[in-house]
Amino acid sequence: MTAAHYANEARRYAAYLRNHGDNRLYRIAAGANDGDLDWTRTLMEAVSCLGCHSLPNGPFQAITVHAYSVIGEWDAKTRAREIDDDQYRAVLAKAQEVERLVQAHGTVMDAYDPQRQIGLILDEWGTWWATEEGTNPAFLYQQNTMTDALVAAVHLDGFHRQAARLVMANLAQTVNVLQAVVLTDEETGALILTPTYHVFEMNKAHQDADALVTRVVDGPAAQEAGGRPFEMVSASASRAGNSALISLSNLDGEEPLTVVLDLRGAEVTALTGRLLAAGDKLAHNTAQQPDAVAPVALDVAEHERGAQVVLPPHSFATVALELA
Repeated sequence: MTAAHYANEARRYAAYLRNHGDNRLYRIAAGANDGDLDWTRTLMEAVSCLGCHSLPNGPFQAITVHAYSVIGEWDAKTRAREIDDDQYRAVLAKAQEVERLVQAHGTVMDAYDPQRQIGLILDEWGTWWATEEGTNPAFLYQQNTMTDALVAAVHLDGFHRQAARLVMANLAQTVNVLQAVVLTDEETGALILTPTYHVFEMNKAHQDADALVTRVVDGPAAQEAGGRPFEMVSASASRAGNSALISLSNLDGEEPLTVVLDLRGAEVTALTGRLLAAGDKLAHNTAQQPDAVAPVALDVAEHERGAQVVLPPHSFATVALELA
């Protein structure tokens, strides 16, 4: 199906999905896969006009884009617990590319909807490895490691920066399948919290907060991985009332990183840190070791510009601030 044909069909069916009383529908058009900007452009042409400064008059409130962090050949994926150092860097570089894809689709949408009345939805994102040995391949059951946790952290940082256009982002998926936040163990009946779960839990204070601009100054030089640029540090921050949260990732697989948080301009009354780290980038939780990867306290030292933390290799951390 071409984008033009889909746009016509979507408009036709959406016309009969109507609001009734206080029941207000939010209509979402199926959008592009990865970097297919022509699909997004065609959908936007169906709901607005190039350069218009009036509100879009079409039937959709949002359109979607699909982007998984898949590396290598589609039919020759590696299992999550078997990737090497090159694949570790490549999958994180692919995760960082997702924000650039969101920006690219958003730029196309801006031409037709400069007031940003139409939302962009990242309808599925996350790692996609080979299924675990001994499981039904059709069920897509895969293990979740510290690497997957960092992939999630990179995505969430990017989502914070793109929140003006990005209205929803759906992890694929939540239980057992792909980048799950919980795994079930058939033998013991245990429910296992994955490293990705802990990244989500540590980031929860960003919900309903205002995104703050973050800049990495004098950070490690970017590398190249899988034909893509690979930044060694990822960060985002938000504020809600007198509280703020900073999220930090050291993506270097071998070296620790000392981070100075320049907090000048704010009166900070309290600082607390949490760290998600493991000795191995492929560390994961099991029914026998459910807390092999779990948050611990992070030392936050005073610094003349604010605060300082030391992040181990391949680790994620949050620093919570109380402000006057």
